Amino acid sequence: MKLKPLGDRVILKQDEAETATASGLLLASSAQEKPQRGTVLAVGEGKLDNNGNLVKPGVAKGDSVIYSKYGGTEVTVDGEDVIILRADDIYAILDK
Repeated sequence: MKLKPLGDRVILKQDEAETATASGLLLASSAQEKPQRGTVLAVGEGKLDNNGNLVKPGVAKGDSVIYSKYGGTEVTVDGEDVIILRADDIYAILDK
């Protein structure tokens, strides 16, 4: 990827939206919610705390995460849609 996040920013690929309900009903594209899950593609170096120490983000490349519904900025790079958000907007890492 040609995009490198700065500071405490993280770049992730959003998971695909659910196309069917748990009972098997197909959802129209207008009824599909954007997922709040994704895979980390790149992580910035971190940010400085009040004492000048570098604090690295708590996620790493390849982690599956849950993030804020309204956090981040969607961009297209090399034909791929990605989201750039602050590490603070990531709520959890999903165990594999």
